[in-house]
Amino acid sequence: MSLNADNIKLTEWTSCGGCAAKWGASLLSELVADLPPSFDSSVLVGLAPFDDAAVYQLTDDVALVSTTDFFPPLVDNPFDFGAIAAANACSDVFAMGGKVILAVNIAAFPENLPHDVIAAIFSAASDVVTQAGGTIAGGHTIRNPEPIFGLAVQGVVHPQKIFRKVGAQPGDVAMVSKPIGTGLVTAAGTDVQKQVAISGMKTLNRQAAEALQSCSDAVHAVTDVTGYGLAGHGWEIAERSGVTLTIDTSSIPTYNGARELARAGHRTGGDPRNRAYVGAHLSATADETSVALCMDPQTSGGLLAAVHPSAVSVLQDHGFVVIGAFDDGGPHLRLS
Repeated sequence: MSLNADNIKLTEWTSCGGCAAKWGASLLSELVADLPPSFDSSVLVGLAPFDDAAVYQLTDDVALVSTTDFFPPLVDNPFDFGAIAAANACSDVFAMGGKVILAVNIAAFPENLPHDVIAAIFSAASDVVTQAGGTIAGGHTIRNPEPIFGLAVQGVVHPQKIFRKVGAQPGDVAMVSKPIGTGLVTAAGTDVQKQVAISGMKTLNRQAAEALQSCSDAVHAVTDVTGYGLAGHGWEIAERSGVTLTIDTSSIPTYNGARELARAGHRTGGDPRNRAYVGAHLSATADETSVALCMDPQTSGGLLAAVHPSAVSVLQDHGFVVIGAFDDGGPHLRLS
């Protein structure tokens, strides 16, 4: 049987996939710390400290948001892979409060990967970037033993309306816009469970970001939940803000099957790296199943926000769920 976009299984071409392929956050933080800081005053967000994307001020009213994200396939279908990769790459712009305007493909494929498979990946990514409000205007493709795909995405934001990981305040509420569990479900879930998770991963964070922008005065910190898991990205907000984040694990929305898989002992390769990242900064009274869900690396996850209680009802109307609270003390992460 000849391979094509309808019958190929992309996960058979790679050893790991999605944001679980990311380097561990601890090692990455060490490497970034060794890079020289920027001395350009127009760099509003750079490496000191790093955030979800870089931001460069162009005028008094416009700043450029720049990011890149790419990974091996975590799903079999080329259309799904392209759409997920594009949604995931655009997410960093939305996490900074920006609007997507332009993207270029970053691609590495085996030479024997069928051309219609590659075309399907490109086509799906283009459709998602269009939905995000931008357009794909080019890219670069190289040969590689395993398929890898993603995008470099550019957006714009008002310099005074940038969302950052820093800024959470005692009394803030922690809210998330998507379920978690993509790592567990794509690795060990049923076909039906995987399709639900895939649909979630293909969903852009554009509407969630626009909801946050509609009540921006009450939004104090934002990030998106990806490879470091809910725990790792929650810890980054707590650390940058000097507060304690307590996550009520019973309130976390999860994809169908994720909690059962965690309870049965399934774990992904990113789980131990994410546990090492939060390390001694974590205290947990939650059971191991709930802890494992918080450590599960996510791909194209939702936005995690620290907001004033006055914004809760508005954000709930747009799909956000309350999962915890920020308090004095710390920085610390608590799973209850």
